[in-house]
Amino acid sequence: MPPPVKYRPILLSTLLLTLLSAHAATAQEGAERRKRYYNSQARPYYRGPVRFTVGGGVALYNGDLAENVANNFPGPSVSLGLLYLVRPHLVVGGEFTYFQIGAKDQAPERGLSFQGRNESLVAFVRYELLRDESEFAGARRPAALVKPYLKAGAGFLLYNPKVYLGNQRPAGNTVYLTPEVNDYPATALVAPVGLGFDFRLTPKIGAALEATYNFTSTDRLDDVSARGNPNLKDGYGLVELKLEYSPWGR
Repeated sequence: MPPPVKYRPILLSTLLLTLLSAHAATAQEGAERRKRYYNSQARPYYRGPVRFTVGGGVALYNGDLAENVANNFPGPSVSLGLLYLVRPHLVVGGEFTYFQIGAKDQAPERGLSFQGRNESLVAFVRYELLRDESEFAGARRPAALVKPYLKAGAGFLLYNPKVYLGNQRPAGNTVYLTPEVNDYPATALVAPVGLGFDFRLTPKIGAALEATYNFTSTDRLDDVSARGNPNLKDGYGLVELKLEYSPWGR
């Protein structure tokens, strides 16, 4: 049976990301890897190599039900992605993330809570704030061990919230309310912005500590729109620790 139409943007994008990763891996030692490029100071550098990432952390919600951490039910997040150095300071990448969010109502008269399971696929640009000599051909100094960076991107979000009465996390006997709309799981646009710190552990392995806030095009991450403020879009934050690996070194 083919997947539902609303799942296809995420599934097709994930397949595309996988194919691009495979192509990058087989082509890494090809002509582009050997070709030299030059920055505005005429210093030569190489593009790449591809780095694969895996991460985990915590997800936090912001919307009609909760605008603070105290009312959140923080959930886990897991991500897979890849990175590619375009030029010194500038890295592009793609990432798939699965995460859960939830919260209890900040308005006691409504008395609602929700839990949502979500998937996102984004493409992004990462700008490194400090120079790393290892990104140049003929490095003049040792590689930077720590690099702060800024990140911004855009992509798709698949979200599936469930609302219930109460102020606790859902349990096995939780009775969920009828959703406001009948099209869940649904898709939306998402735009992450954030910052992080990249750590060089070995020539092939690195790590990154990253925090992003994700703006969305929907007010239904919590399935509370008509009962809340439909003019304000929901969002969520991610704080993750990621491992980076490149078989060809950095």
